Amino acid sequence: MTKGDLIDVVAKSAKLSKRAAEDAVDATFEGISRAIKKSKRFQVPGFGTFTVRSRKARKGRNPQNGAIINIKASRTVGFKPAPTLKKGL
Repeated sequence: MTKGDLIDVVAKSAKLSKRAAEDAVDATFEGISRAIKKSKRFQVPGFGTFTVRSRKARKGRNPQNGAIINIKASRTVGFKPAPTLKKGL
């Protein structure tokens, strides 16, 4: 599903114009992003939990020439689905 598909679903189910549905979807994702940045966690009961995860520095290989490279430590967002969501898959 793409963002456009999501906007179409929201517009249909909430009986909104596409523009209003797009604004609602954008506001939702912006709010989720702010919550993750602020508290390092965002939970939706029955859906799952988004958390900030840390990756350690590690060695990797350049696939073009096989040279060993250093990959810096970084942070990323991980998702753990709720048991009800996993059960329905």
